[in-house]
Amino acid sequence: MKLKFAFSVLALGLATQVTAQTKWDLPAAYPATNFHTENLVQFANDVDKATGGKLKIQVHANASLFKAPEIKRAVQGGQAAIGEILLANFDNENALFGLDGLPFLAASYAESRRLYTAQKPALDKYLANQGMQILFAVPWPPQGIYVNKEISSVADMRGIKWRAYSPATAKVAELIGAQPVTVQAAELSQALATGVVQSYMSSGSTGYDTKTYEHIKLWYDTQAWLPKNAVIVNKKAWDALDPATQATVTKAAAEAETRGWKISQEKNEWYKKALAEKGMKIMTPSPKLMADMRQVGTIMLTDWEKRAGPDGQAVVANYRKTK
Repeated sequence: MKLKFAFSVLALGLATQVTAQTKWDLPAAYPATNFHTENLVQFANDVDKATGGKLKIQVHANASLFKAPEIKRAVQGGQAAIGEILLANFDNENALFGLDGLPFLAASYAESRRLYTAQKPALDKYLANQGMQILFAVPWPPQGIYVNKEISSVADMRGIKWRAYSPATAKVAELIGAQPVTVQAAELSQALATGVVQSYMSSGSTGYDTKTYEHIKLWYDTQAWLPKNAVIVNKKAWDALDPATQATVTKAAAEAETRGWKISQEKNEWYKKALAEKGMKIMTPSPKLMADMRQVGTIMLTDWEKRAGPDGQAVVANYRKTK
């Protein structure tokens, strides 16, 4: 009888543990080996360990749960409690999201950090109205041009099939006379292999992850902008956590943000060397090409400020005060 009672108590204890455990799905759009995804997994592991398994976060890499453009809506609707989004993907919804996709507005890690500081309060306010909040954000390395022929000006890219991954990159294509084709990261390798796209702008990270070097042999290191991935959480899911768990997640998120920025900067040079080892030439852009691209950036910023209105203009003004 005592033995039976002991087993009953044990079973009840296990049932209570299972009931108390919370599981969150975290959809992400990039490969498991990408540094952003690795950072997410570390974040999830840190939360798991610090909460004693009370909150478990399952990272779903490479757009396996939701495609990149669907992740924000999935988190907003509660289909996923948490998710990672590329902010610039949602520029058409609200111009604030597209700020770090504007060429040469913030073209270094220091400038990108200052831009994020200026941008975040406005983003927080907007997302709060949609029932979400940002936990942390991490930049991609600076963006350059992948192309299969030498170029000395934007005129050399007219008519080329250009991969667009955001409204901003589609706008770049329009301004340089290229043909924009929307292709997300998870589909890029196939698009290159089949000739759907011939050129695109992205970081050394994307070129390495997608084995772009198998199809394109030149990368112009324009260092044009540093788009950011942000981890967003559904407010109802967040509010359902007890205060101690919330504090634990907030701490792990702050550590993930610090770690992510550091890794991004460190891996920037690593990716260039890795691409070169795979046979890709890392090219220094000509003064004319850089002047042309900066003109593109100026046009896009003027257009952005018109769309963003006074609130957006105030964000840019605050950013410029910090320079």
